[in-house]
Amino acid sequence: MSTSVVMVGRSAGIRSIEEEIEYAARSNAKVLITGESGVGKEIVARLIHQRSRRSTGPLVTINCAGFPDSLLETEMFGHVKGSFTDAHRDKVGYLERAHGGTIFMDEVGEMSLRMQAMMLRFLETGEIQRVGSDRRLPSVDVRVITATHRRLLDLVADKSFREDLYYRLNVVHIEVPALRERAEDIPLLVSHFLRQSAATHRADVPELTPDAMECLVAYAWPGNVRELKNLTERLVLRCRDERIDYAQLPSEIRQGRPSNKAVSTSVTVRVEAPQPVHEALFDRLVNGKESFWSAVYEPFMARDLTRHDVREVVRLGLKHTLGNYKLLVTCFNMPPTDYKRFLNFLRKFECHVPFQLFRAVPPRDTQPAAPPLVASV
Repeated sequence: MSTSVVMVGRSAGIRSIEEEIEYAARSNAKVLITGESGVGKEIVARLIHQRSRRSTGPLVTINCAGFPDSLLETEMFGHVKGSFTDAHRDKVGYLERAHGGTIFMDEVGEMSLRMQAMMLRFLETGEIQRVGSDRRLPSVDVRVITATHRRLLDLVADKSFREDLYYRLNVVHIEVPALRERAEDIPLLVSHFLRQSAATHRADVPELTPDAMECLVAYAWPGNVRELKNLTERLVLRCRDERIDYAQLPSEIRQGRPSNKAVSTSVTVRVEAPQPVHEALFDRLVNGKESFWSAVYEPFMARDLTRHDVREVVRLGLKHTLGNYKLLVTCFNMPPTDYKRFLNFLRKFECHVPFQLFRAVPPRDTQPAAPPLVASV
């Protein structure tokens, strides 16, 4: 039995999403959920499933960014025994497992063009053909809900996402606003997550001082609701006197707080747009001296980062080292012995970036002339 989820908030944005969820739950139409990473797109998908006629059926979730293309195909469609080296038995794919229910495909914008073509064929026919099989299985009854933090129309424009698939998926579109755009929801979310974390860790629910709450409301939350949830759990674990004041908040939260003068002279607080994820990660690696394994690898394996995010971090690193992967290992605070492990990880998950793009080439007019040919006697 699936765990019940709730949408916490009272802002206009949350009320609008609740209405869209009700409309979507009344039909079997495909739904595309968009918004930044960490805003709660999976919560929206779960609520649609819970309130639909399919609620008694399975809800199967898959993060498309967490699998290389070849592995994603077998996860989605299944495979037959002997179809490849490690295929020791037949495997039922995610689409078959979702029969009679819903499949939620997160980060659908990360699929390759080949995988997109396969999904388009499935959406048109409902038929599944397992990898290595020469026959199609009977059609399955699956509702498809997808999500992405990327602008699919931009991907359509640069030919990296199929236009016909985009319009197939975008029947009902729900845009989830960033947390900084609905600051009035932050106190409710803080209270909700504090109670949740306290119950999980069997601790007392701490109380935030007005100064601390003001700081949380003013912070930009680049990691959105996920970042807020993680912070509240940290506060519960570290709280000793059941009261949390401003000084007990992490330094990055306090540093993001606007000055009292800025708050008092304006009715609204202008919040700067958050730094792109890959740039923030690169800064943590190069200036913050964090290890690639903790700052990038672990969030990626936990599916909090996409392959695109990892590629962009590597791209910035290669630009910094002029295409030198060995120097990049040191730059990303890994021991030199991790060089092969690092490259194997990038190749396995298709995050490798060609180093040739970043090698400096001397201008043609400054290159030394070729030595004259000397005939041997």
